[in-house]
Amino acid sequence: MPDETPARMTAREAVTLLTGPAGFAEHLPPPRELPADGPLGWAGYDAARERARTRTGEEESVVYGTGVVGDRACVLLSFEFGFLGGSLGQRTGDRLEAAYALALTRRLPLLALVATGGSRMQEGMVALTQLQRVAAAATRLRAAGLPQIAVVRDPTTGGGWATVGAGADVVLALPGAQVGFAGSRVRPADADPYAYSAEGQFAAGQVDAVVPADELAATVTHWLRALGPHVAAGAQPSGTGPHDPSGAPEADAPGAGAPDAAPPRPHDPPPAAPVPRALPVPSAPAVPSATARLPETGREAVARARDARRPRAEAYLADYFAVRLPLHGDRCGGTDPGLLCGFGLRADGGAVAYVAQCGTATRPAGYRTAARTIRLADRLGVPVLTLVDTPGAANDAEAERAGAGAAIAETFAAIAAARVPVTTLVIGEGGSGGALALAAPGNTHVTADSYFSVIAPELAAAILKRPPSETGATADQLRLRPQDLVDLGFARSIVG
Repeated sequence: MPDETPARMTAREAVTLLTGPAGFAEHLPPPRELPADGPLGWAGYDAARERARTRTGEEESVVYGTGVVGDRACVLLSFEFGFLGGSLGQRTGDRLEAAYALALTRRLPLLALVATGGSRMQEGMVALTQLQRVAAAATRLRAAGLPQIAVVRDPTTGGGWATVGAGADVVLALPGAQVGFAGSRVRPADADPYAYSAEGQFAAGQVDAVVPADELAATVTHWLRALGPHVAAGAQPSGTGPHDPSGAPEADAPGAGAPDAAPPRPHDPPPAAPVPRALPVPSAPAVPSATARLPETGREAVARARDARRPRAEAYLADYFAVRLPLHGDRCGGTDPGLLCGFGLRADGGAVAYVAQCGTATRPAGYRTAARTIRLADRLGVPVLTLVDTPGAANDAEAERAGAGAAIAETFAAIAAARVPVTTLVIGEGGSGGALALAAPGNTHVTADSYFSVIAPELAAAILKRPPSETGATADQLRLRPQDLVDLGFARSIVG
């Protein structure tokens, strides 16, 4: 874990970091009267709230409103940790629910700047049930096809992490932040502190990126452009009017946080992601380039796909996108460095989600991350590009224990259920079901340096009890060359 704890920003400092000094219009929920010392009559609770109000200048532990980050309009909510540790009470729940409802009504993305210790014990079960309100509000926003981004600050623990934070579509973290369900005073005494840090959560696939504060505004702007909805700040989405120049908070109407604040709106199907161009194979000085012709035999097709000089996913993604925004991890504690997932912006500003195999055996965590990416893109109406390049799914004992079969099934299902178009380019090895799980039915293309097969020719020869010398003939029988794949109706075209 980092040696130094980052300085804690106030709620408004966190907002200003992203919007600038004049880019935020605060909103307030309808007022709620509480009994003396709260719902439990906790002695001294009113006095503690008054001290927190005096110290921070805030009425509650969350502020929310509309703002502009870069050129993108959004709803922001920001926790004030100095107000009773950023804890969630009933009035906090009012503000959180109203923030989600505001995003729903105005068809805006929700950006949460989280710093909280969890539920407010002075309000007991009334406080704890605010998590259910937040979860329901987030579900309504998700059903409406609107994105949720969380920036987790120091500290983000307890129920706030388990709802507003970890429940977001994209989770960014500030370096050195304490992040985890268990706060520092309730975790085991011998617990590894790294596991509760932003960096530890990134390593475990629970955080998509650890972003320095001076890069946060640019990163969030890119994410807002990629996730949509694709309306620029100046266009004023439905229900969005100009900010009050006085800077006074805008009161939301009674019922603004009600479950029926706005109905979901289906996305119009986006155009399919363009097929990437084929990249040339860098040739050794004495070896002529073979990319201009197709392989003559199955053995040659396999050899070319396995050639170490052939461009891999990283080169294709760099050529295809102007900006890439990785999604990291399967949210079950696993990552797979051999599978790249995320959203990207092309040179024309178009957003495309990507899932790209890097030539290694894909692990269960990779398939789960792929399914997560495809489902998110489908919900937000963003087309998907998959790059296939794997000898097959990982088949070691650890992969079986991690649920290889279920993870592959989840990926098949995500592509089958997708309402947005999925475009696939096979750039290398297409190894059986572990590759097919990422291939789009009816919209798969291949390069001249690729193959796709029900089984590797070496394994097929072994199963058929053929000597190694017959592997080439077996490869021919499998009809795995790019031109064979087109003839068989599996691939639509050979690119390049």
